[in-house]
Amino acid sequence: MGNQADLSALAPRAALDDAALDQLFRTARTYNVFRDDAISDETIHQLYELLKWGPTAFNAQPARYVFVRSPEAKAKLGPALSAGNRDKTLAAPLTVIVAVDTHFHEHLPTQFPSYDARPLFENTPALIEPTIQRNGSLQGAYLILAARALGLDAGPMSGFNADLLNQAFFPDGRWKANFLVNLGYGTNEKLFPRNPRLGFDEVARIE
Repeated sequence: MGNQADLSALAPRAALDDAALDQLFRTARTYNVFRDDAISDETIHQLYELLKWGPTAFNAQPARYVFVRSPEAKAKLGPALSAGNRDKTLAAPLTVIVAVDTHFHEHLPTQFPSYDARPLFENTPALIEPTIQRNGSLQGAYLILAARALGLDAGPMSGFNADLLNQAFFPDGRWKANFLVNLGYGTNEKLFPRNPRLGFDEVARIE
């Protein structure tokens, strides 16, 4: 019975239907304007419970998230935003600061129990920066897909002064901002025509 259960777990999964693929990828857009609908604590927690399952090297999970929703938090964020991003971000119902934890490796003994990988980063600190940037960015992408899966729309962006933002939100220097994502229920206002994408033969090959 045990072997049968193991084999059944390896059976191919069905592809998502077209409606789901459209929602996640084909018709999803980068939104600039959102409805006024508030994003609840429950939805924020649901969002994290989905995105946390994305894979990272050593299961390191270096991304950290600050969900900016209150007027006080928006007032802290505002001065760090570029002129082109300020108004739309302050008007969004929720902005996520996707940051990275420069001491992520302290959690490796519990999060990667296969072996003790923490000394790898303690003894070779040059590995920390590429690990947090690569895997933290991956986790930010998982956040966008998780948001779309929950029916939310996303507006990811850079366009901010990282030094000002880090001083305002992460003064101890342990976390560092990577990028921002506005979340909510998007409207067609200021929704630009979709830009083209490169074709397969321009970017890929099969060997």
